[in-house]
Order: sequence, then structure tokens, then C-alpha cells
Amino acid sequence: MPHITIDYSAGLEDAFDRRGFAAELHPLIARTITTSASACKTRLRQVDETLVGEEAVDGSIVHVVIAIQPGRTPEVRGRLTESVLALLGEHLKPADGLRVETSVETREIDPSYRRS
Repeated sequence: MPHITIDYSAGLEDAFDRRGFAAELHPLIARTITTSASACKTRLRQVDETLVGEEAVDGSIVHVVIAIQPGRTPEVRGRLTESVLALLGEHLKPADGLRVETSVETREIDPSYRRS
């Protein structure tokens, strides 16, 4: 059931191994929060323009949001966030002249969530 959204800057297509990351991400999530890897749903969205910092200069980012059902402790969510951030670093090669900012957020889905 985890919903994963990954936003990444245009220009990182060669530097960011998206499929490899997702292939390792799903089992990592399953182990950490006790779910099945087959329940993970990941969307990857390339962002055409990203601006970073006070001067809003061109920058590159990879931002991962993991939305999970309520009930996990803050410690479990924090451990998942840290593990995913470390895994992200393993799938992101240096890009010429680019400084890439990475971030991960693990949050609980609102109780109003429904699916069919």
C-alpha cells in the first residue's frame, strides 16, 4: 500500500538510476514497515525546472515522499527515511557541474484515504 512519489530534476536522467533505486526501494520499505514489496506503488516525475536557494538559481533535486498507512511509530518512520536517503545516494552518480540536493519524507496517509 505504500505510495512513493519521486520528483527529480531534468538533466539527471543519466545520473539517477531510477529503476535500480525502485527495485531496491520496494523490498527496503517492506522490511522496515512490515508490508509486501508488491504493495508498493511508485511514481517518478521529472521536473523541468527546479530553483534552489535564496537567489532561486538553477539546481538539481531528487525528493522522495513515502506515504504509508497510519500506525508506525516516529522511530520506524525515521529509520525508513534515513535508510531510503542512504539508498538514494547509492543510485545517484555525480553529474558534471551539478550539485544535487536529495531529500526524503515519510508521512502517514490521511484516514480519509480510500481506494477501489
